[in-house]
Amino acid sequence: MNCEHVKDQLVDYLSGQLSAPEQAALTAHLADCADCREELQATQRLWQAMGTVRVPEPDEHLRPEFYAMLSAFKDEMKATPDYSLKGLWHWWLNLEVPRPILRAVYSLCLLGVGLAGGYWLNRRPATATGEQQQIAALATEVSQMRQVMVLSLIDNPSATERLRAVGYTKDLTAPNAKVVSALLSTLDHDANVNVRLATLEALIPLADDPTVRLGLVHSLARQDSPLVQSALADAMVQLQERRSVAPLRRLLQQPNLDESVKSKIQQSIHTLQTGQPAAPSTPSRHDQTLTSPQPEQPATRAV
Repeated sequence: MNCEHVKDQLVDYLSGQLSAPEQAALTAHLADCADCREELQATQRLWQAMGTVRVPEPDEHLRPEFYAMLSAFKDEMKATPDYSLKGLWHWWLNLEVPRPILRAVYSLCLLGVGLAGGYWLNRRPATATGEQQQIAALATEVSQMRQVMVLSLIDNPSATERLRAVGYTKDLTAPNAKVVSALLSTLDHDANVNVRLATLEALIPLADDPTVRLGLVHSLARQDSPLVQSALADAMVQLQERRSVAPLRRLLQQPNLDESVKSKIQQSIHTLQTGQPAAPSTPSRHDQTLTSPQPEQPATRAV
């Protein structure tokens, strides 16, 4: 038994709340340890001093004031409507609902707003300037809600939910800076290859944005999947992004680089430098999910 443990048990020792074996062990320790005996004496003196402290008597007005306060509270509760907006708002804030259910409710609300807006647009022709402004405001609100949905799902632990978030971006006419930043971060760091490939497909149509284009170039150095490396090389050729030549050359210097990826990168560099497609080379296996060489066909994506 160490001294720290003994000091923690001194109060129980003095009040007789220890079991017989613990009481005997602590008594034996006190007999051999002068520091613990001194601590015990200090604790005894503290107890004795606390015993001499006068217990304050409650004020004679304490009870009447308490009951007056309780009566005022009851009157206030009776005067408050049971279904006031304030009460419903407090009830909603204090309601404990699992996050998946909240996301489902939010998705249904978003779907409802979109359906209502579409029905209203089809039923009422926009002839007046006021109606056109209302349509524009509604479209802006729906777009903002979609962007909020993307940001709420892009960090979800489920790869399926992250794929859904990336899919929502295809319906956005002008993603804001936060959505673009979230997509670039997902392309660089997501653990799932399929999510990264889907994110790349969503980013290519946004490549008119200099931030997106530069982010795709920088992403080349952060990829370790042959599928994503090949897809990015194709994207650089599609966008005719000459700034990607240097990162592509650095990729060629990586040890254990997949042979099919190496061939793809070499062709991409040639095309970017000359503007002409390189001569096709003999294809080799590059799909991580295949177990034997097969004819050219779309790579199987595995979640």
